Amino acid sequence: MKKHNYSAGPCILPQEVFDKSAQAILNFNDSGLSLLEISHRSKDFVAVMDEARSLALELLGLEGKGYQALFLSGGASLEFLMVPYNLMKENGKAAYLDTGTWASGAIKEAKLFGETVVVASSKEQNYNHIPKGYTVPTDADYFHCTSNNTIFGTQMKDFPSLEMPIVCDMSSDIFSRVIDFSKFDIIYAGAQKNMGPAGTTLVVIKEEILGKTARVIPSMLDYAKHIKAESMYNTPPVFPVYASLLTLQWLKNLGGIAAIEKINNAKAALIYAEIDRNPLFKGASAIEDRSIMNATFLLNDEAHAATFDALWKAAGISGLPGHRSVGGYRASMYNALPLESVQVLVDIMKELESKV
Repeated sequence: MKKHNYSAGPCILPQEVFDKSAQAILNFNDSGLSLLEISHRSKDFVAVMDEARSLALELLGLEGKGYQALFLSGGASLEFLMVPYNLMKENGKAAYLDTGTWASGAIKEAKLFGETVVVASSKEQNYNHIPKGYTVPTDADYFHCTSNNTIFGTQMKDFPSLEMPIVCDMSSDIFSRVIDFSKFDIIYAGAQKNMGPAGTTLVVIKEEILGKTARVIPSMLDYAKHIKAESMYNTPPVFPVYASLLTLQWLKNLGGIAAIEKINNAKAALIYAEIDRNPLFKGASAIEDRSIMNATFLLNDEAHAATFDALWKAAGISGLPGHRSVGGYRASMYNALPLESVQVLVDIMKELESKV
């Protein structure tokens, strides 16, 4: 039976990425060696790293604009620490928008370094919307936001224009929609949400913003050192970088971000239309802030849960239960999830309606 993978992360990946990755594990580039055992300094892997970094910038439209791309370890959670280390001045200030669990995690780390202003938060409403109309202090060293919130199913549709560096955690929607990425000075994203397997994090940095804090930065946490070493300051996560490269190649061949955005919008429109139409279901997030990546929804009557769960499991759907802090269901519709999988879920929702 075909599986329909709605996992929030690690996420669904294109079949060709699995196929090429599997072959590389057995015999990489006809070398007679596995990708898992070759030197990260070998010509073959250096070419992988160089292409991955270059292709990330190309797809984001940031080539030749003063940006560098890195593939680092530690997940997006380590970037919560690296960002203030590299951008917050001694006795400085940072501004954060609190839109969910991961944003609050970033805020916690920033507070270790200096004054951290939360310009707005939707925590009191269980993060069911994106705050609007907030003011960012002009004396902040940088502004940090999270573009998409996997747990709560909300997504920023607009970003402020500021006279300070803007940092964005795009872990769960990078490469999914057309944005003017040059508005941001640092973009970071754990690969496992929409780009590759767990184990590496893409960090895109406008190089000119670095080196202005007068802070002593530990080597492993210093973006400038990683840039100078071309993302090879220490042994990189070889397999996750390679699988991420394959995913970026797949996306480019598909037509890039503009092409995948059309597909993602069609998937989101299909599921949200059924959530709004079907009297058995209701959305969990504000309509104007609904994520195209993670649709969160609830049953109006939990008495139907056992029947619904049995139906979607029998249809080969996987990873649908919502996060424990929200409950209900979460359909994570990352780039590689086909429209047909969303149609299967919608058909199950309609089938439940016909049974009760």
